[in-house]
Amino acid sequence: MSLTEAGAGTAAELPFFVYGTLLPGEPNHDLFLRGRTTGERPAVLPGALLYDGPGYPYAVEGHGAVHGTLITAVPGVYGELLGLLDHLEEYLGPDHPRNLYERVIRTVEFPVAGDPVAGDPGAGAGGAEAPVAGERPVRAWVYLAAAAVTRSLRTSGILIPDGRWITGRPPPPGRRTP
Repeated sequence: MSLTEAGAGTAAELPFFVYGTLLPGEPNHDLFLRGRTTGERPAVLPGALLYDGPGYPYAVEGHGAVHGTLITAVPGVYGELLGLLDHLEEYLGPDHPRNLYERVIRTVEFPVAGDPVAGDPGAGAGGAEAPVAGERPVRAWVYLAAAAVTRSLRTSGILIPDGRWITGRPPPPGRRTP
């Protein structure tokens, strides 16, 4: 599969799946998302793993799930928000050698209340919409670690086993990643 799934144009106004410092309550949420979203919902990115980074996490493709939030941009600010997030995530364009992250389209699922994958301590708080049973997965933009970062993470990175980012956690023992 290519980084942007077949048939998906980069101009598509898809929602964004966030899993790190852009989550509600995290430092970049207010800086980049406040006033620019119409909806924020707990969501899960299947087929991905989460690694610890230097103050922020990295998601990579793998056999697991990453927990986060699906955000929908306010009409009329989509282009501005996309540019802000690309800058924050150090995304310069598809497969650019200096990318920290790649912006890709992936399918995101909604956890059902009481489902073991839901368990998001912030679910339902801060104006987030509650998950609904039987909701269909949606396609969303996701920032995954770029190729060079992914290689480093797979060889010496620190996996976050439950796929949930929490700031303020004590740093795990071992070497830090890029």
